[in-house]
Amino acid sequence: MEKKIRILIAKPGLDGHDRGAKVMARAFRDAGMEVIYTGLRQTPSQIASVAMQEDVDVVGLSILSGAHLGLTEKVMRSLEEIGEKKPIIVGGVIPKEDIERLKALGVAAVFPSGTPMDRAVEFVRQHLSEE
Repeated sequence: MEKKIRILIAKPGLDGHDRGAKVMARAFRDAGMEVIYTGLRQTPSQIASVAMQEDVDVVGLSILSGAHLGLTEKVMRSLEEIGEKKPIIVGGVIPKEDIERLKALGVAAVFPSGTPMDRAVEFVRQHLSEE
């Protein structure tokens, strides 16, 4: 039996809108992945802790607040501090000019609002099969 991909969907910061995160969680679940959803208003260290405790394969951040650069960097730092090396994907309201900046930080992929859900699902499958 093939091991299911485990993905953490997290809402860092003070953003209180999680419909997109829930839609993506469902898309990943419907694609046969195990999904762990943190809920709203998580700190970077909380997200890193859940990623470690749940032994996830990938961390997905949903950010609508405009604080995507700072929050992503803090989550990545928190993961590094506890010795976790996980691919990170970011989705939400991401201006085009910030996509390359996120990738320069080490983000595996960025999915701005309006990206077809199956594109994110396929990316995760393909990215993890290459590791």
